[in-house]
Amino acid sequence: MSVGVRHLSVLGEFKPFGLKAEEQDGEPVDALPDKYDYFLFDPAVARERDELFSPSHEFSTPDPPSTSGDHEIFIRGNRIIWSMGSQVHKRYTASNSIIMACWCRMDAISDALLCVLQVDSISIYYSSGEVVCIPLPYGIASIWPLPFGLLLQKSMDGSRPISSSSSLLNARDLSRFSKEYGLNYYNSHQLNSLETIAKEAGAITSSHLILKHPLEEPQATYIEERGKWSTMKDFDERIIWTSDIMPLMASYHKGKLQHSFWVAETTPHPKAVHASSEICTRQISFRRIWQGKCSQSPASKVFLATDTDGVAILCLLLQEQKLMLAVRLQIDEGNDDFLIDIRPHLSWSIPAVDAEPVIVTRPRYNSGLLPFTDIIVLTSDNCLFLYSGKECLCKYLLPTTVGNYVVSPNKQCYERDDQLYNLKIVGLGDAVEGRININLSNGQVFRCALRRFPSSSLASDCIAAMAGMHPSFYNHFILLLWGDNDSSYLSSSSTLVDSEWDSFTSSVMKICKRYFSSSTTSATTTSDTAWSHLIHSKFHKDYCKRTSISGISSVAMPFPGGSDYFSANNIGKEQNRDSLFYAKLIRETLDSLHALYENLKLVSLRKRDVGLLAVLLCNIAAALGEASFADYYIRDFPCILGEIGSYSCTVSPKSPPNLFRWLESCLKHGCHSVDTSDIPPLVFSDKICAVGWARKIICFYSLLLGAERVGRKLSTGVYCDLAKGSIRTKEEVTVLAMVAEKFGRQQLDILPVGVSLPLRHALDKCRESPPPDWPAAAYVLIGREDLAMSRFSSSGQAKRDESNNSADFISNSVPYMLHLRPVTLPSSISDVLKLNTVNFEDTDTLDKSIEDGMEHIFNSSTQLRYGRDMRLNEVRRLLCSARPVAIQTAVSPSASDQDFQQHQLWNLAQRTTSLPFGRGAFTLATTYTLLTETLSFPKLSLAGRLPAQQNATVSLDPNVRNIPELRSWPEFHNGVAAGLRLAPFQGKMSRTWIQYNKPEEPNVTHAGLLLALGLHEHLRVLLITDVYKYLAQEHDITTVGILLGMAASYRGTMHPAVSKMLFLHIPSRHPSSFIELDLPTLLQSAALMAIGFLYEGSAHPLTLKILLGEIGRRSSGDNVLEREGYAVAAGSALGLVALGRGKDAFGFMDTFVDRLFQYIGGKEVYHDRYFGSGQSASEHNRIAGQMMDSAQINVDVTAPGATMALALIFLKTESEAVASRLSIPMTHFDLQYVRPDFIMLRIIARNLIMWSRICPSGDWIDCQIPEIVKDGIAKLTDDAKDSDEIDVEALVQAYVNIVAGACIALGLKFAGTKNSDAQELLYSYARYFLNEIKHLSLISGSAFPKGISAHVDRGTLEICLHLIVLSLSVVMAGSGHLPTFRLLRYLRSRNSAEGHINFGIQMTVSLAIGFLFLGGGTQTFSTENSAVAALLITLYPRLPTGPNDNRCHLQAFRHLYVIAAESRWVQTVDVDTGLPVYAPLEVTITETDNYSETSFCEITPCILPERSMLKNVRVCGPRYWPQVIHLVPEDKPWWRSGDKTDPFNGGVLYIKRKVGSCSYIDDPVGCQSLLSRVSDTSHLSSFFTKICSNNEPGSFKVDHLVSTFSADPSLIAFAQLCSDSSWKTNTDRDFQEFCSQVLFECVSKDRPALLQLYLSFYTTVGSMWEQVLNGHLVFHDSLFLSSLKLALAYNDALVSGQLTSTSGGIVQPTFVESIKKRIEEILTSPYMFKDHFHKYLSLGKWPEEQHSGSKMNAILLSWYLCWFGVPPPHIVRSALVKIRSKVPCSSSLAPFLRMLLPSTHTKAITEIDQWQGLLEGGVSG
Repeated sequence: MSVGVRHLSVLGEFKPFGLKAEEQDGEPVDALPDKYDYFLFDPAVARERDELFSPSHEFSTPDPPSTSGDHEIFIRGNRIIWSMGSQVHKRYTASNSIIMACWCRMDAISDALLCVLQVDSISIYYSSGEVVCIPLPYGIASIWPLPFGLLLQKSMDGSRPISSSSSLLNARDLSRFSKEYGLNYYNSHQLNSLETIAKEAGAITSSHLILKHPLEEPQATYIEERGKWSTMKDFDERIIWTSDIMPLMASYHKGKLQHSFWVAETTPHPKAVHASSEICTRQISFRRIWQGKCSQSPASKVFLATDTDGVAILCLLLQEQKLMLAVRLQIDEGNDDFLIDIRPHLSWSIPAVDAEPVIVTRPRYNSGLLPFTDIIVLTSDNCLFLYSGKECLCKYLLPTTVGNYVVSPNKQCYERDDQLYNLKIVGLGDAVEGRININLSNGQVFRCALRRFPSSSLASDCIAAMAGMHPSFYNHFILLLWGDNDSSYLSSSSTLVDSEWDSFTSSVMKICKRYFSSSTTSATTTSDTAWSHLIHSKFHKDYCKRTSISGISSVAMPFPGGSDYFSANNIGKEQNRDSLFYAKLIRETLDSLHALYENLKLVSLRKRDVGLLAVLLCNIAAALGEASFADYYIRDFPCILGEIGSYSCTVSPKSPPNLFRWLESCLKHGCHSVDTSDIPPLVFSDKICAVGWARKIICFYSLLLGAERVGRKLSTGVYCDLAKGSIRTKEEVTVLAMVAEKFGRQQLDILPVGVSLPLRHALDKCRESPPPDWPAAAYVLIGREDLAMSRFSSSGQAKRDESNNSADFISNSVPYMLHLRPVTLPSSISDVLKLNTVNFEDTDTLDKSIEDGMEHIFNSSTQLRYGRDMRLNEVRRLLCSARPVAIQTAVSPSASDQDFQQHQLWNLAQRTTSLPFGRGAFTLATTYTLLTETLSFPKLSLAGRLPAQQNATVSLDPNVRNIPELRSWPEFHNGVAAGLRLAPFQGKMSRTWIQYNKPEEPNVTHAGLLLALGLHEHLRVLLITDVYKYLAQEHDITTVGILLGMAASYRGTMHPAVSKMLFLHIPSRHPSSFIELDLPTLLQSAALMAIGFLYEGSAHPLTLKILLGEIGRRSSGDNVLEREGYAVAAGSALGLVALGRGKDAFGFMDTFVDRLFQYIGGKEVYHDRYFGSGQSASEHNRIAGQMMDSAQINVDVTAPGATMALALIFLKTESEAVASRLSIPMTHFDLQYVRPDFIMLRIIARNLIMWSRICPSGDWIDCQIPEIVKDGIAKLTDDAKDSDEIDVEALVQAYVNIVAGACIALGLKFAGTKNSDAQELLYSYARYFLNEIKHLSLISGSAFPKGISAHVDRGTLEICLHLIVLSLSVVMAGSGHLPTFRLLRYLRSRNSAEGHINFGIQMTVSLAIGFLFLGGGTQTFSTENSAVAALLITLYPRLPTGPNDNRCHLQAFRHLYVIAAESRWVQTVDVDTGLPVYAPLEVTITETDNYSETSFCEITPCILPERSMLKNVRVCGPRYWPQVIHLVPEDKPWWRSGDKTDPFNGGVLYIKRKVGSCSYIDDPVGCQSLLSRVSDTSHLSSFFTKICSNNEPGSFKVDHLVSTFSADPSLIAFAQLCSDSSWKTNTDRDFQEFCSQVLFECVSKDRPALLQLYLSFYTTVGSMWEQVLNGHLVFHDSLFLSSLKLALAYNDALVSGQLTSTSGGIVQPTFVESIKKRIEEILTSPYMFKDHFHKYLSLGKWPEEQHSGSKMNAILLSWYLCWFGVPPPHIVRSALVKIRSKVPCSSSLAPFLRMLLPSTHTKAITEIDQWQGLLEGGVSG
């Protein structure tokens, strides 16, 4: 057999692009290592797994050969350059020199990983840039990829790595989706052996290791030989190749001089090996499947290719023997390409000195997991041959000119020529698909392309479709295509597309001619023989199917010798055999190309290709004598009659498959009642991508119309994938199938309009309320981009998965919608808020450039929430501490006035120094900081300005006041406030940034920043050495910040290192031998509180015991007055450790509680059996330091801490016993015994324990007051005279403290709830106390007692008032409640002249303002146990008297409210514009013990209820598409920033506005919607038409109207077209009116996609009429009528119930009926020539093309036949014969024809009846 000759397409001289990149970098060559390496790979290697698993392209997209598809990894020294074509994509720099690199895929990771082997480690680079470095405990010589991990070859000595002798791994194999390669054939003795070896040495002794995940340790590998399992320990078994597609490995044993092939397998489940502890579920083992001693050295190349029938072959290039050994593999696959077994089958060899795998002959065709791969071979005489398996297809030559050299075209490559310009090919390399490097004898390397497939997309599709034929037939076609010298189009890179198609057509027609000649020659040969009977028997067919699996052809191929490839043999049997072979070959060619023909008919953009293919198919059908097929193609394209040669057709019982007919029948009768014979057989295979488009459409129609799905196969016989998601209806199944098949809205627009109608119907029906768990691509497909954005943002994808999701967005979106999508998806709400920034300036300031730490708070969201309200501006003014405060003085001050100024300044300084408390709460987590910039701190200005003296500045006199001491703690709080405004940045803060902000000398501001970062849990990034560096500075306030910050960051973790650090600061816990440390009391207090947070909720016994002892211990610090604060810190810490645990915390709880009550001052007997027995001497000495007065405990110091401990330990436990022991004084004696402020603490503790009984009512507060107090207060109101027995002051003190304590408990119970009852109650008590302090116009209700201010000091009333107001702000946190804010503003405005408005009072006001606007209105408080505890510590009712007062409570604890803060704020963002908008939300809270399930409405932006009570949130209202977020109420904190399970996406809820509605910003009332523009909705369409036709200058344009109600650019552009003034003629105006009506239909029903459908239908019918009327050829085919018939079938399906819809179809049924009626009028008009129809029925002939009118007649006849469903003439005649055999001639045949021809229209049946009558009349005449 002679082979064809091709010329290589030289793309250019090759040079690694890494060298070019180094030259462009300008780096001197001397500075670089001499050695470098590289490998080229296909882009698919580095793609994500989802992209790789996506279906192949349905149609070819041919590109000219270029290097743009080649990627390169270039390695020199420790640098890697990843280039794409001619540009650098990424650069990597390793720590050491690189030994080897390869691409690899690992389980559960979608990224392709670049694995780099270094001397002592393996670096794994994600494509996103993330790097994982794995240290190597063993010496590794090389690394190799497998489908499920990385295989590591140990070095020979097992300790140090050695350089690999082979070059860097050439990542030639295309990566595919990882499979589970479990081979399930284990026997019981194998399992027992596995159990034995599981206890042997593993990774240490194994010579090969497997790494299955970057975060796991490399594991040992095992081998299985003769049923026994053992660790792979042979270091001489060197790996020379692995595959990342199939679990295969090739090795060479240099001791045995043998090659081996191995298959990697996974071990069984642990249960199968009797729960063996050392062998895990996914243990890897290798099984040898082939071995051979064929060479003295290892094979130079090993690669996978495919045989002619698609079976994998493993090739070894043996350069010593100058041959290539190929081993054919027998692969057994299960479902979904699950490998069952791999074993060798056959082997052969081909002479070769070099070889490479290439993809040439079967593009876009996969054989199982492998692409169909050919082999390019270089022989010893320097010739290139292309092989498919062992079949040689063609020879390749270099072109005439290569670079600067000339190759003589007249010389054969094997001839010896000593001329100067003769070049030879000496090597091959770097093959990527159809491109290879050619090494020439002169040392040059050229990149060349083998012709992968034609530039003609149609020719390429035909070749791809024919690849699905039987291998023997396709191989014969390939031999003909590549073996004929006449097929010159494949050797030229500049051939025109049309000539390529003509060449392909001629190649196919040659087969037809040879079949015709062979069948003519053998016509006289008898076939009535036993041999012929056997050949046509069923046994022979079954035998062929069985033998074809092994590569044996089912039909013997003619293989004559000699130069004439088709030389004939005169023996009759061989002629008959040739005829049979060619008949089957042409038949399979017809079936394959017909399947492609039906596939392309479903693509509106490929009509020209369909016409060309119809000519070829018609000629093939004519050669076969298939009249039905030929008639079918002529009906579609009647104009091809002149391009078909003469032929003689015979009637065949087989009718051609017709997908349009199948789709129409499905819509009318359902898929279960439709025969699948109209589906081409090739479509049933899911491996033929050339017909994948048709397969998808059939899948969608099948699912939509009720097909059942078993596995991946539908009841209609086609394969289909489904995306993950809930399914409730057939339409939802269809949508998920479209998503899984990557069928988006762009693909939907390519379909014929009639075909797309049912699919658009399914999308439209799912749009209203799709399931909540669909993928984002499904939501985009149905037009719900709002749900898609929310799903995408909270899908749990890592950032490296964003590109894949974005690709889904693009693939499922129409092109004109892409620019509306945000370029970057906002990671949090702050990104959305930065869209429009509105600057609010302080009207009361001079220098507006001064930063006050709140300038970022104003943005589009706050403007949306507060509108023109100036609340935030006022808050900013009230909390600003960076500017001098105005002081009102006389114009000419005297000396006394100056003293007064200093007094005023001092009082105002008390307020200024307290402002950071409120500013920190106000700006909580509201901004980010750039990690490259330092954090700026606003100034804390204590100066004043004198407006009366031209704003002159006056400062505090340092001689009178200690200014540095005054500023120390306020500056600390200022630092805390600055740090609290930082929101979490991508989940964590950078350690480098914290160190970058560290000052050279410690200062209090940075100490506050450390506390703030700790409260945000950012200090986790610090190393413990960093912490000790801070401690080594010996700066007390910095130590406080770092202790509390670290504990808050590690809250509840009991981190050992942090625990040691904290206990180090408690001297009482130091051992006796420890050096004595003089630590300040405030440091010890901070350490105690930090211990509480570190051990929060753990109930750690030893820690509880330590903290209990610390409550009563005298502080060893320098300040004895701070011992109460020390005890409070210890008690609070104790409560935090056992938070809410009650008596379940530990076994000795009774004794424990007794001890706490003794600290409180209870009268119970103290049990010594636990705390007094068994103590060491040193422990006894430490206990001797208990705080006692004589023999009694000083309850004045210990009672507050013990009360706090009991409150937190028994929080929400409803313990009656403990609550009752916290007794409130019931007698006058008890009132004298218990301090009033202790009574307040007991009230708080009692109610926190009895949590469920707290009720927001006046009666509940009254029940907290003992009767003796009530009676005493009542006597005061009755003006009763004091008696000596009644201490009125004690009664009133108890009353106000009880009320304040109850209000605090009420505030904690309803923290952040905005409960109206609680708000009104607390507000009323605040007004009452304020009225008692200073009589105002606010008159309290009669329920409150009057005149108590006469019996209690004002300081107590002020404290109680401000504690109540602070509790009120806690309830209304984040709401910005206006009445509360007015009250706070009034309280702040009061001066301190009377001495009662001190620093503590100002601090509560500042905190209250900050709480009311917490986080700028985006944050609120939780009522979880930890939140209540943090708020209780923050609100501790002992207020400081000055800025440096830490005696009773450390001021740093006032910032612990951050722990209780939650960002339950939600903002709705229009998905089309990306801007925040108003939207109504219906919030449903679950049923509780106190109230039933309740729903209420909120307008976004708003704050949602707590997670424990939130049931669902629904976007309601008519303007936006509905959206429901279903939640399960859980006692868990709100989702944190960056939490992928957050259904609210960090506070952003994307919504989509319906077309025809305005936003609530533009139309608050709703009077401007499209339906409300006209009072009578029946006149809306005419109103719209009137606007469209109004073209007067300055008049209202319809495009303005449409743009108001829709952001869809297609509607706006179409509206501009409708209002164009160029519409002048009547026809134009009619069309303009139609367009305006269509526009109104699309806008009012929010269906922009219907524009294409309506206009297509309208213009189609108009063009048909114009063609019939004027004879102008517009349509040359009848395919459009099949699409229109599907539209009618869609209408019928809605009526019959095949398709369900609650609101009718998406297209008006009256419009569809009018289209039907108009077409029937056209086809039955007088212009139609009925004689052509009669002639067609009689003779089966079409009008001949003798003149131009005949072409029109043929087209009109095809329209008639297609629209009315007339079958081929032989079927009509057969029906008539059947009828006439039983019916008299005189009667009408129409009823009987209707029965025999059910799909034929009645008008056509009537015409057939008339024609039959004319025939009978002529015969009788």
